[in-house]
Amino acid sequence: MVDNDVILDVRSISKHFGALKAVDKVTFQVRRGEIVGLIGPNGAGKTTITNLVTGDLRKTEGEVYFKGTNVSKMQPFQIARIGLTRTYQVVKPLQGMTVEENVLVGSLFGRSHRENDLNHAKKNARKIMKLVGLDKKKDSKVSDITLPDLKRMEFARVLAMDPEVVFLDEVMAGLNPSEVEESMEMVKVIRKDKQLTIVYIEHIMKAVMGISDRIIVLHHGQKICEGSPQEVCDNPAVIEAYLGRRYAKEVMNNK
Repeated sequence: MVDNDVILDVRSISKHFGALKAVDKVTFQVRRGEIVGLIGPNGAGKTTITNLVTGDLRKTEGEVYFKGTNVSKMQPFQIARIGLTRTYQVVKPLQGMTVEENVLVGSLFGRSHRENDLNHAKKNARKIMKLVGLDKKKDSKVSDITLPDLKRMEFARVLAMDPEVVFLDEVMAGLNPSEVEESMEMVKVIRKDKQLTIVYIEHIMKAVMGISDRIIVLHHGQKICEGSPQEVCDNPAVIEAYLGRRYAKEVMNNK
């Protein structure tokens, strides 16, 4: 039976580098409007899965379906232009350009079906910058803004492409606790405002447990658990592999 709410269907994808199985037969689905957390220790395969789904890496095996279409052999720009996008763990601003110009690039080269003349693209970029709190820094050079603002800018550039699904790869890495809180609220607001579906890769457990509807846990390239934040924290395999019994209890007590 076909679930019409499923927007992203990842079927038994693998990536092998010689004898190393970086990702090994991972299957999961994402439904429209969800925030799905993707967690695991360093080297678990989180970013590799993102690269496989969005076309940055070729799969050893498996398939990816987006809105029922097999995108497994598409190029990254083709996948992005039909509404499946991602941010990068290391921010990649277009140097020598302003914040607005960076976001404008996303607005001009986003989903192919929409109007994308320069005037429309500028209006869209400015609306997105206001949504993420960068409207007052639109004329700043990217070399002159802080790391939190760079991360907001990259998120804004992706949002300006008018995606339906976004993989957020550690957008809170390097942020202090108050900045993490602000980013959590921003993600919640944007999910609601843009009717966005988000796959959220993060090491900050407070963040991923606090905003995710469902969580997928990876370990050594394999999926070891999938469920609600509570179910994940209570799962013995997750506690052993990643969270630690004491920290898992602390996270859930503070929710």
